[in-house]
Amino acid sequence: MEFNGQVFALMGAAMAALAGIGSAIGIGIAGQAASGVVSEDPNKFGQVLVLQALPGTQGIYGLLIAFIILLKVGLLGGGLVDISVSQGAYILAASLPIGLVGIFSAVAQGKAAAAAIMLVGKKPSELAKGMIFTAMVETYAVLALLISFLMINSIVL
Repeated sequence: MEFNGQVFALMGAAMAALAGIGSAIGIGIAGQAASGVVSEDPNKFGQVLVLQALPGTQGIYGLLIAFIILLKVGLLGGGLVDISVSQGAYILAASLPIGLVGIFSAVAQGKAAAAAIMLVGKKPSELAKGMIFTAMVETYAVLALLISFLMINSIVL
């Protein structure tokens, strides 16, 4: 198998999509806490569901960058663009911020969401504070999304 530019670009799309791993873990962590709270008070389902969903955004960000890469190289909606090895390597490098930050920030956000869910379990009126604590982690995922997006869009094919 020949490692050409397209192979590196596709590896970049796969790397970006790895953010979904962090989202799955983070949602699982939050879901465990949510199940405990809901087992005690089923009326809190809506409140804890919102908090459980928050770590899922990193997976969406990774998917977005993967789609942008696939569109850029012509794999979706057009003919495959002939790209050099260096251009493919640039695309792979541009996918690293969202891929790596997405994995780790989603897990951290899942832990923050689990703590916020426990807060809501004891004090339902504190949902907004719990959401703020959980959303603070999101800042770094958004920054990684922005970095990957700007890097990919700066690559001329």
